[in-house]
Amino acid sequence: MKRINALLAGSIIALSLAGCSDDDDDVVVVDPPAPAPEYANVRVIHASSDAPLVNITANDAILNGLEGVDYQVASGRFEVEVGTYDIGVTAILPGDDAEVLQADLTLDADTNYDVFAVGSVADNTLMLLPVTSAETAVEAGNVQVQIVHAASMAPTVDIYVTAPGADLSAEQPIVTAAFMDATDLIQVPAGEYQIRITLPGTTTVAFDSGTVPLPDGGDLLVAATNNVGTGESPVTLLVADGTSSSMIWDVNATADIRVVHGISDAPAVDVIANNALTLVDGAAFLAATDYISVAADDYLIDVAADADNSIVPIDDAMITVEQGKFYTAIANNTLAMPELDLLMDMPRDIATEVQVRIIHASPDAGDVDIYVTGDGMIDSVDPAFAGVGYSTDMLAETGYVSLAAGDYYVTVTAAGTKTAAIETGMLSLAAGSIYTAIAVDGTNDGDAPQLILLDDF
Repeated sequence: MKRINALLAGSIIALSLAGCSDDDDDVVVVDPPAPAPEYANVRVIHASSDAPLVNITANDAILNGLEGVDYQVASGRFEVEVGTYDIGVTAILPGDDAEVLQADLTLDADTNYDVFAVGSVADNTLMLLPVTSAETAVEAGNVQVQIVHAASMAPTVDIYVTAPGADLSAEQPIVTAAFMDATDLIQVPAGEYQIRITLPGTTTVAFDSGTVPLPDGGDLLVAATNNVGTGESPVTLLVADGTSSSMIWDVNATADIRVVHGISDAPAVDVIANNALTLVDGAAFLAATDYISVAADDYLIDVAADADNSIVPIDDAMITVEQGKFYTAIANNTLAMPELDLLMDMPRDIATEVQVRIIHASPDAGDVDIYVTGDGMIDSVDPAFAGVGYSTDMLAETGYVSLAAGDYYVTVTAAGTKTAAIETGMLSLAAGSIYTAIAVDGTNDGDAPQLILLDDF
C-alpha cells in the first residue's frame, strides 16, 4: 500500500498545480513518475558445521532480522531491491563479535539468490556461496527442486532421486556433484520419492532418505550438509521451502541416549526400556554411560536394582526420543523419591569457542550460585548464575555457555554466600570442545556435593 499511496500522492500534487494556473494557456510540465522498484528474492543458509551462530548484514545493517542464525538453518525467502550490496557475516563470539565473511553481491530482478555460508572455521575454508536461479513458476502437479552440495566434509557424490525402492543399478543419478556444486531448477511430478547418495559410479549408499513426500506446487531447496546428529551417514539434508526449513535424516539414523546414575543412596541399577530392552546393566552411583543408539520412539523406562529386578524405584517413566537427536537421562533425587529427567544434548563442536554446561542434580545442595572465573577468586565478583535451585519438575541447568579457550575455575556456593561447596581447581578448556558437569550429592551422608564430568573433560 505504501507504494500505491506514493504514486497517488504524486498524481494529486500534479493535478493541483495544473488547476491553480492563472493562465489556461500556460503549459505545465509534469515529470513522469519514477519507475517502480524491482526486486530479487534472497534466502540465507548457515551450512558451516563448526561455525558459531552468526548475524547477517547488508551494507552494515542487519538483513531482514537475521540475527543469531544457527547451523543447518535456512531463512525464509524475502525480497530485496535490486542493486549491489556489501553482504557480511558476523560471528557471535565470546567477548567481541567479528565479521568473518564479506562479499559484494549484485542482485538482479526476478532472480533467486540462495546465499550459503559453507566450509570450515578450523581449516580456514569458510566462504560465502551464492547459488542463483531464475524466478520460475511451478507447473500444476509438479514440485520444483534445486539441489546443492554444501557438505564440506563429503566428497564428490552421485545423487539419485527415484521412486521408493527403485533398484539403483537400473537408475541414473540426477547429478554428480562436488562440494559447492548446484543443479539447475528441476521440476518433477509431485509425489513420493527416495533420495540416495553414493560415491560416484557405485551403488553403495552413504545416505538414504527413505520415502519422502515432495508436495504439489512445492519450490524446494535441498542441501546436503555435514551431519552433526546421530548415525553413520556423513550428511543430513536441509530442506527449505521458502518459509521455513527442516532436516531429513538418513533412514538409519537413531536417537542416542546416555544414562547417568545420580542417586547417592541407591544401589547399582539396571535401566530397562519397555520391560524388555536392557539399556544399562549394573550402573553404580556416579556412573555415566556412553551414548546408546535406540530407535526414535516413545519408551517406558524402569530403573531397577541390579541385584533384584523386582525392586523398581523408577517404574514406567515415559520418555520420547527423536531421530537424529542426543539425550542424557539422569536418575536423581533420593532412593525414597527417585526422579528420571531427560535432557536434550547438542554436541556440535564449535571451533571458535568452549561450550560449558552445568546441571544441578543435587537435592542436598539446595539453591546455589555458580561462578566461572580465571583465578578461582570469587569474593569481589558476581556469580555467572545466581540462585540456581534443585527442581523435581525439570533439572535446572545453565545450557551451553560459550567461553573463550583458556584456564578457568568453577566454584559452586550456597546461594547468597561465598562459601564454596564445590571447587574444581584449574580447568584448561580448549576451543572446539564441550564440557558438561552434573552436580550430585556426596557419596555418603554429610559429604559435600560433587561433580560428574562428561564429554571432553
